Amino acid sequence: MKNIIIKLENVWKIYKMGNVNVNALRGIDLSIKEGEFVAIQGPSGSGKSTAVNMIGCLDIPTKGEIFLDRKNIAHLSESDLAQIRGRKIGFIFQTFNLINTLTAIENVMLPMVFQGISKEARLKRAGSLLDLMQLGDRKNHRPTELSGGQQQRVAIARSLANNPNVVLADEPTGNLDSKTGRTVMDFLKKLHKEENKTIIMVTHDDKLAREADWVAFLKDGKIVK
Repeated sequence: MKNIIIKLENVWKIYKMGNVNVNALRGIDLSIKEGEFVAIQGPSGSGKSTAVNMIGCLDIPTKGEIFLDRKNIAHLSESDLAQIRGRKIGFIFQTFNLINTLTAIENVMLPMVFQGISKEARLKRAGSLLDLMQLGDRKNHRPTELSGGQQQRVAIARSLANNPNVVLADEPTGNLDSKTGRTVMDFLKKLHKEENKTIIMVTHDDKLAREADWVAFLKDGKIVK
């Protein structure tokens, strides 16, 4: 029986816009087990991004509880959330978010710096992750010298730097052509199957969503199916 790794209980997020309250999330309940591949879908304004911010410890709810590895993170300080993010969650963004002045291997090493890992261990881990992403011959290239697909694979390697329990992929193929997007998706599925990573993917693409174990569909700040 797999443990629940992420649980949202009656999570609300309310933003104040002048004198108006905007309910971005309206009482979401969601449970994700270790090793699951989950897709989050919904139209613009449905609350997808806000839900991802909650799951990824990037924000705290207005009310409700969020559990990560059975620890309630709903009321932690920003510094405590940052520590948890660094250890337990790897992020993959649509826009790659690589640092152009750093080489591929330096980009992958960066998250390990904040966890106090030695330079020798950082180099070894980053090198092996780039090998896993079939980028062993591109370790010393800067992002501007890499294709979009290669940049996204560097970003995937970086997301795994601290061996997180959860990989959160926000529209990971959104800036890629269909063939390159397929390659990136295959790597995510490989992480899920061979490394037993919990993958949470936000996508607009029905075809990609169907490859997940199950889909949470949001509308108007609620999970509707």
